[in-house]
Amino acid sequence: MSAPAIGGYFELELPPQRPSAFPGALRFQSARAAFFALLQAGRPGRVWMPDYLCDSMLAPLHAAGVTLMPYEVDARFEVSGQVDLQADDWLYAVNYFGVRTREIDALLARVDPARVVLDHCQAFYVPAPACLASIYSPRKFFGVADGGFLVTDLPVPAPQQDDTQVLEHAGHLLMRLAGAPEIGYAAYQRSEQALAALAPRHMSALSERILASVDLEAARERRKRNFDYLHRRLARFNGCDLDPGSIDGPLCYPLLTGAQGLREALIAQRIYVATYWPDVLQRAPGASAAAALVRELVPLPCDQRYDEDDMARVADACAAYLSAHTHTILDTHHEYPREDRHPQGSGTR
Repeated sequence: MSAPAIGGYFELELPPQRPSAFPGALRFQSARAAFFALLQAGRPGRVWMPDYLCDSMLAPLHAAGVTLMPYEVDARFEVSGQVDLQADDWLYAVNYFGVRTREIDALLARVDPARVVLDHCQAFYVPAPACLASIYSPRKFFGVADGGFLVTDLPVPAPQQDDTQVLEHAGHLLMRLAGAPEIGYAAYQRSEQALAALAPRHMSALSERILASVDLEAARERRKRNFDYLHRRLARFNGCDLDPGSIDGPLCYPLLTGAQGLREALIAQRIYVATYWPDVLQRAPGASAAAALVRELVPLPCDQRYDEDDMARVADACAAYLSAHTHTILDTHHEYPREDRHPQGSGTR
Protein backbone atom coordinates (compact mmCIF):
# COMPACT_ATOMS: atom_id res chain seq x y z
CA MET A 1 0.00 0.00 0.00
CA SER A 2 1.37 3.43 -0.92
CA ALA A 3 2.10 6.06 1.71
CA PRO A 4 -0.67 8.58 2.45
CA ALA A 5 -0.56 11.79 0.44
CA ILE A 6 0.80 14.95 2.01
CA GLY A 7 -0.07 18.37 0.60
CA GLY A 8 -2.28 19.32 -2.30
CA TYR A 9 -5.91 20.41 -2.22
CA PHE A 10 -8.07 20.00 0.87
CA GLU A 11 -10.66 17.32 1.46
CA LEU A 12 -14.12 17.92 2.94
CA GLU A 13 -13.54 19.22 6.47
CA LEU A 14 -15.22 16.99 9.07
CA PRO A 15 -15.13 16.77 12.88
CA PRO A 16 -12.90 14.13 14.50
CA GLN A 17 -14.07 10.54 14.20
CA ARG A 18 -16.24 9.12 16.96
CA PRO A 19 -16.66 5.48 18.02
CA SER A 20 -18.15 3.35 15.26
CA ALA A 21 -21.84 2.50 15.20
CA PHE A 22 -22.37 -1.27 15.25
CA PRO A 23 -18.64 -2.11 15.38
CA GLY A 24 -19.26 -5.83 14.78
CA ALA A 25 -21.58 -5.37 11.81
CA LEU A 26 -20.80 -6.21 8.20
CA ARG A 27 -20.97 -3.05 6.09
CA PHE A 28 -22.52 -3.11 2.64
CA GLN A 29 -23.45 -0.41 0.15
CA SER A 30 -27.16 -0.84 0.97
CA ALA A 31 -29.58 -2.75 3.16
CA ARG A 32 -30.88 -4.70 0.17
CA ALA A 33 -27.34 -5.84 -0.70
CA ALA A 34 -26.88 -6.93 2.92
CA PHE A 35 -30.10 -8.96 2.73
CA PHE A 36 -29.00 -10.53 -0.56
CA ALA A 37 -25.68 -11.59 0.99
CA LEU A 38 -27.56 -13.07 3.96
CA LEU A 39 -29.83 -15.07 1.64
CA GLN A 40 -26.87 -16.40 -0.31
CA ALA A 41 -25.16 -17.54 2.88
CA GLY A 42 -28.21 -18.96 4.67
CA ARG A 43 -30.08 -20.48 1.69
CA PRO A 44 -33.57 -20.62 3.23
CA GLY A 45 -36.28 -22.48 1.35
CA ARG A 46 -38.86 -19.74 1.84
CA VAL A 47 -39.01 -16.33 3.48
CA TRP A 48 -42.24 -14.87 4.85
CA MET A 49 -42.36 -11.18 3.92
CA PRO A 50 -44.88 -8.49 4.99
CA ASP A 51 -47.14 -6.96 2.36
CA TYR A 52 -46.38 -3.48 3.72
CA LEU A 53 -42.80 -3.19 2.46
CA CYS A 54 -40.94 -1.56 -0.40
CA ASP A 55 -40.10 -3.55 -3.52
CA SER A 56 -36.37 -3.04 -2.96
CA MET A 57 -36.36 -5.64 -0.18
CA LEU A 58 -38.24 -8.16 -2.32
CA ALA A 59 -35.70 -8.00 -5.15
CA PRO A 60 -33.01 -9.92 -3.20
CA LEU A 61 -35.37 -12.90 -2.86
CA HIS A 62 -35.97 -13.07 -6.60
CA ALA A 63 -32.26 -12.69 -7.34
CA ALA A 64 -31.33 -15.43 -4.85
CA GLY A 65 -34.01 -17.82 -6.11
CA VAL A 66 -35.77 -17.96 -2.73
CA THR A 67 -39.54 -18.44 -2.53
CA LEU A 68 -41.41 -15.40 -1.22
CA MET A 69 -44.32 -16.11 1.12
CA PRO A 70 -46.38 -12.94 1.68
CA TYR A 71 -48.21 -12.19 4.88
CA GLU A 72 -50.47 -9.32 5.84
CA VAL A 73 -49.59 -6.60 8.32
CA ASP A 74 -52.55 -5.16 10.19
CA ALA A 75 -53.18 -1.49 10.87
CA ARG A 76 -51.14 -1.77 14.08
CA PHE A 77 -48.14 -3.00 12.05
CA GLU A 78 -48.34 -6.45 13.62
CA VAL A 79 -47.73 -9.83 11.97
CA SER A 80 -51.01 -11.49 11.05
CA GLY A 81 -51.87 -15.07 11.94
CA GLN A 82 -51.23 -16.28 8.37
CA VAL A 83 -47.59 -17.18 8.95
CA ASP A 84 -46.92 -20.93 9.09
CA LEU A 85 -43.17 -21.46 9.45
CA GLN A 86 -41.91 -24.71 7.99
CA ALA A 87 -38.55 -26.39 8.62
CA ASP A 88 -36.36 -24.19 6.40
CA ASP A 89 -38.46 -21.00 6.46
CA TRP A 90 -37.40 -17.58 7.67
CA LEU A 91 -39.66 -14.79 8.94
CA TYR A 92 -38.85 -11.22 7.91
CA ALA A 93 -40.29 -8.65 10.34
CA VAL A 94 -40.06 -4.87 10.20
CA ASN A 95 -39.71 -2.42 13.06
CA TYR A 96 -41.81 0.18 11.26
CA PHE A 97 -40.63 3.78 11.76
CA GLY A 98 -38.68 2.62 14.82
CA VAL A 99 -41.90 2.65 16.89
CA ARG A 100 -42.67 -1.10 17.12
CA THR A 101 -39.87 -2.36 19.37
CA ARG A 102 -42.38 -3.56 21.95
CA GLU A 103 -44.19 -5.63 19.33
CA ILE A 104 -40.93 -7.01 17.93
CA ASP A 105 -39.93 -8.19 21.41
CA ALA A 106 -43.30 -9.93 21.75
CA LEU A 107 -42.84 -11.57 18.34
CA LEU A 108 -39.42 -12.95 19.30
CA ALA A 109 -40.98 -14.43 22.45
CA ARG A 110 -43.45 -16.53 20.46
CA VAL A 111 -41.41 -17.40 17.33
CA ASP A 112 -38.02 -19.10 17.17
CA PRO A 113 -35.64 -16.08 17.04
CA ALA A 114 -33.08 -18.13 15.13
CA ARG A 115 -35.42 -17.96 12.13
CA VAL A 116 -36.27 -14.25 12.30
CA VAL A 117 -34.65 -11.53 10.20
CA LEU A 118 -35.36 -8.09 11.63
CA ASP A 119 -35.58 -5.10 9.32
CA HIS A 120 -34.28 -2.23 11.44
CA CYS A 121 -33.83 0.08 8.45
CA GLN A 122 -36.21 2.51 10.15
CA ALA A 123 -34.97 1.73 13.67
CA PHE A 124 -31.28 2.65 13.69
CA TYR A 125 -31.14 3.10 17.46
CA VAL A 126 -32.70 -0.23 18.40
CA PRO A 127 -29.94 -2.70 19.37
CA ALA A 128 -29.87 -5.98 17.48
CA PRO A 129 -31.52 -8.66 19.65
CA ALA A 130 -30.60 -12.33 19.65
CA CYS A 131 -32.07 -13.50 16.34
CA LEU A 132 -30.98 -14.74 12.92
CA ALA A 133 -30.05 -11.28 11.65
CA SER A 134 -30.76 -7.56 11.93
CA ILE A 135 -30.41 -5.14 9.01
CA TYR A 136 -29.87 -1.38 9.34
CA SER A 137 -29.84 1.53 6.88
CA PRO A 138 -27.89 4.59 8.08
CA ARG A 139 -29.01 6.46 4.94
CA LYS A 140 -32.47 6.75 6.46
CA PHE A 141 -31.10 8.64 9.47
CA PHE A 142 -28.01 10.57 8.39
CA GLY A 143 -26.58 12.45 5.43
CA VAL A 144 -24.68 9.62 3.77
CA ALA A 145 -25.09 8.41 0.20
CA ASP A 146 -24.75 4.68 0.80
CA GLY A 147 -24.55 2.10 3.55
CA GLY A 148 -26.26 -0.97 5.01
CA PHE A 149 -25.31 -2.84 8.19
CA LEU A 150 -25.81 -6.57 8.76
CA VAL A 151 -25.61 -8.05 12.27
CA THR A 152 -25.67 -11.86 12.22
CA ASP A 153 -23.87 -14.94 13.48
CA LEU A 154 -24.24 -16.63 10.10
CA PRO A 155 -20.93 -16.93 8.20
CA VAL A 156 -21.72 -14.19 5.69
CA PRO A 157 -18.62 -13.16 3.70
CA ALA A 158 -17.64 -9.54 4.13
CA PRO A 159 -17.78 -7.61 0.84
CA GLN A 160 -14.35 -7.21 -0.70
CA GLN A 161 -15.06 -4.59 -3.35
CA ASP A 162 -15.54 -0.98 -2.23
CA ASP A 163 -18.44 1.16 -3.42
CA THR A 164 -16.31 3.50 -5.53
CA GLN A 165 -19.24 5.04 -7.44
CA VAL A 166 -20.57 6.93 -4.44
CA LEU A 167 -18.92 10.19 -5.55
CA GLU A 168 -21.21 10.20 -8.59
CA HIS A 169 -24.29 9.96 -6.40
CA ALA A 170 -23.57 12.20 -3.41
CA GLY A 171 -24.41 15.54 -5.04
CA HIS A 172 -27.83 15.77 -3.41
CA LEU A 173 -26.18 15.94 0.01
CA LEU A 174 -24.29 19.10 -0.95
CA MET A 175 -27.34 20.61 -2.67
CA ARG A 176 -29.42 20.12 0.46
CA LEU A 177 -26.62 21.57 2.59
CA ALA A 178 -26.57 24.61 0.30
CA GLY A 179 -30.28 25.15 1.00
CA ALA A 180 -31.72 23.82 -2.25
CA PRO A 181 -33.83 20.75 -1.36
CA GLU A 182 -36.12 21.10 -4.37
CA ILE A 183 -33.22 21.38 -6.82
CA GLY A 184 -31.45 18.41 -5.26
CA TYR A 185 -34.45 16.07 -5.27
CA ALA A 186 -33.79 14.71 -8.76
CA ALA A 187 -30.19 14.00 -7.77
CA TYR A 188 -31.47 12.24 -4.65
CA GLN A 189 -33.71 10.02 -6.77
CA ARG A 190 -30.77 9.13 -9.03
CA SER A 191 -28.73 8.28 -5.95
CA GLU A 192 -31.45 5.91 -4.76
CA GLN A 193 -31.67 4.25 -8.17
CA ALA A 194 -27.91 3.73 -8.20
CA LEU A 195 -28.24 1.46 -5.16
CA ALA A 196 -30.51 -1.02 -6.96
CA ALA A 197 -27.56 -3.32 -7.77
CA LEU A 198 -27.43 -6.27 -5.37
CA ALA A 199 -23.86 -7.47 -5.92
CA PRO A 200 -22.34 -6.90 -2.46
CA ARG A 201 -19.89 -4.02 -2.15
CA HIS A 202 -18.38 -2.47 0.94
CA MET A 203 -19.85 0.77 2.24
CA SER A 204 -17.89 3.65 0.76
CA ALA A 205 -15.04 5.25 2.68
CA LEU A 206 -16.75 8.61 2.23
CA SER A 207 -19.97 7.50 3.92
CA GLU A 208 -18.08 5.71 6.69
CA ARG A 209 -16.09 8.85 7.43
CA ILE A 210 -19.15 11.12 7.40
CA LEU A 211 -21.04 8.75 9.69
CA ALA A 212 -18.07 8.55 12.06
CA SER A 213 -18.26 12.33 12.52
CA VAL A 214 -21.90 12.32 13.65
CA ASP A 215 -22.77 12.71 17.34
CA LEU A 216 -25.10 9.72 17.37
CA GLU A 217 -26.24 10.24 20.95
CA ALA A 218 -27.17 13.88 20.39
CA ALA A 219 -29.10 12.88 17.25
CA ARG A 220 -30.95 10.18 19.17
CA GLU A 221 -31.93 12.58 21.95
CA ARG A 222 -33.13 15.23 19.51
CA ARG A 223 -35.25 12.70 17.63
CA LYS A 224 -36.81 11.53 20.88
CA ARG A 225 -37.60 15.08 22.06
CA ASN A 226 -39.11 16.01 18.71
CA PHE A 227 -41.19 12.82 18.58
CA ASP A 228 -42.52 13.43 22.09
CA TYR A 229 -43.43 17.02 21.22
CA LEU A 230 -45.40 15.96 18.14
CA HIS A 231 -47.13 13.24 20.12
CA ARG A 232 -48.24 15.70 22.80
CA ARG A 233 -49.65 17.98 20.12
CA LEU A 234 -51.14 15.46 17.70
CA ALA A 235 -52.01 12.30 19.65
CA ARG A 236 -55.70 13.24 19.70
CA PHE A 237 -55.77 12.97 15.90
CA ASN A 238 -53.61 9.87 15.57
CA GLY A 239 -54.89 6.37 14.86
CA CYS A 240 -51.48 4.79 15.50
CA ASP A 241 -51.15 2.91 18.77
CA LEU A 242 -47.94 4.53 20.03
CA ASP A 243 -46.16 3.99 23.33
CA PRO A 244 -43.63 6.85 23.65
CA GLY A 245 -41.96 5.13 26.59
CA SER A 246 -40.81 2.27 24.35
CA ILE A 247 -39.73 4.50 21.44
CA ASP A 248 -36.22 5.91 21.22
CA GLY A 249 -34.56 7.67 18.29
CA PRO A 250 -37.40 6.95 15.81
CA LEU A 251 -37.33 7.57 12.07
CA CYS A 252 -40.34 9.89 12.12
CA TYR A 253 -43.68 10.52 13.80
CA PRO A 254 -46.24 8.32 12.00
CA LEU A 255 -49.56 10.16 11.86
CA LEU A 256 -52.46 7.97 10.76
CA THR A 257 -55.73 9.72 9.96
CA GLY A 258 -58.45 9.43 7.40
CA ALA A 259 -58.08 13.05 6.34
CA GLN A 260 -57.72 13.35 2.60
CA GLY A 261 -55.25 15.96 1.39
CA LEU A 262 -53.13 16.37 4.52
CA ARG A 263 -49.95 15.22 2.78
CA GLU A 264 -50.46 17.66 -0.08
CA ALA A 265 -51.28 20.50 2.32
CA LEU A 266 -48.02 19.96 4.19
CA ILE A 267 -45.93 19.74 1.03
CA ALA A 268 -47.47 23.01 -0.16
CA GLN A 269 -46.01 24.57 3.00
CA ARG A 270 -42.58 23.03 2.28
CA ILE A 271 -43.02 20.39 4.96
CA TYR A 272 -41.88 17.40 2.94
CA VAL A 273 -43.36 14.04 3.91
CA ALA A 274 -42.73 10.74 2.18
CA THR A 275 -45.19 8.07 1.09
CA TYR A 276 -44.35 4.58 2.38
CA TRP A 277 -44.55 2.76 -0.05
CA PRO A 278 -46.44 3.48 -3.32
CA ASP A 279 -45.36 0.18 -4.91
CA VAL A 280 -47.38 -1.67 -2.26
CA LEU A 281 -50.54 -0.55 -4.09
CA GLN A 282 -49.50 -2.69 -7.06
CA ARG A 283 -49.37 -5.82 -4.87
CA ALA A 284 -51.87 -5.41 -2.04
CA PRO A 285 -55.67 -5.44 -2.45
CA GLY A 286 -57.20 -1.99 -2.28
CA ALA A 287 -59.16 -2.86 0.87
CA SER A 288 -56.14 -4.26 2.73
CA ALA A 289 -54.58 -2.63 5.77
CA ALA A 290 -51.30 -2.27 3.85
CA ALA A 291 -52.95 -0.28 1.06
CA ALA A 292 -54.75 1.91 3.59
CA LEU A 293 -51.45 2.60 5.37
CA VAL A 294 -49.90 3.76 2.10
CA ARG A 295 -52.79 6.14 1.50
CA GLU A 296 -53.45 7.39 5.02
CA LEU A 297 -50.19 7.37 6.98
CA VAL A 298 -48.24 10.63 6.94
CA PRO A 299 -44.69 10.29 8.35
CA LEU A 300 -43.85 13.62 9.96
CA PRO A 301 -40.16 14.60 10.10
CA CYS A 302 -38.77 14.68 13.65
CA ASP A 303 -35.06 14.12 13.04
CA GLN A 304 -31.98 15.79 14.48
CA ARG A 305 -32.00 18.67 11.97
CA TYR A 306 -34.96 20.26 13.70
CA ASP A 307 -35.74 21.94 17.02
CA GLU A 308 -38.95 22.65 18.91
CA ASP A 309 -39.77 25.69 16.78
CA ASP A 310 -39.67 23.49 13.69
CA MET A 311 -41.86 20.89 15.38
CA ALA A 312 -44.32 23.60 16.38
CA ARG A 313 -44.59 24.62 12.73
CA VAL A 314 -45.29 21.01 11.73
CA ALA A 315 -47.80 20.46 14.55
CA ASP A 316 -49.58 23.76 13.89
CA ALA A 317 -49.98 22.91 10.20
CA CYS A 318 -51.33 19.44 10.95
CA ALA A 319 -53.67 20.53 13.73
CA ALA A 320 -55.09 23.37 11.66
CA TYR A 321 -55.80 21.10 8.71
CA LEU A 322 -57.19 18.21 10.74
CA SER A 323 -59.38 20.44 12.90
CA ALA A 324 -60.92 21.88 9.75
CA HIS A 325 -61.63 18.52 8.11
CA THR A 326 -63.97 15.80 9.27
CA HIS A 327 -62.03 12.55 9.24
CA THR A 328 -61.96 8.97 10.39
CA ILE A 329 -59.02 6.87 11.44
CA LEU A 330 -57.96 3.45 10.33
CA ASP A 331 -58.57 0.50 12.63
CA THR A 332 -57.58 -3.11 12.00
CA HIS A 333 -61.04 -4.09 10.81
CA HIS A 334 -62.94 -0.90 10.10
CA GLU A 335 -62.92 2.86 10.13
CA TYR A 336 -64.73 4.84 12.77
CA PRO A 337 -64.92 8.45 13.96
CA ARG A 338 -62.10 9.93 16.01
CA GLU A 339 -64.59 10.80 18.76
CA ASP A 340 -64.90 7.06 19.54
CA ARG A 341 -61.22 6.81 20.37
CA HIS A 342 -59.27 7.20 23.59
CA PRO A 343 -59.14 10.94 24.43
CA GLN A 344 -55.32 10.94 24.27
CA GLY A 345 -55.49 9.60 20.73
CA SER A 346 -52.82 6.91 21.05
CA GLY A 347 -55.38 4.13 21.32
CA THR A 348 -55.63 1.24 23.76
CA ARG A 349 -55.55 -2.49 23.19
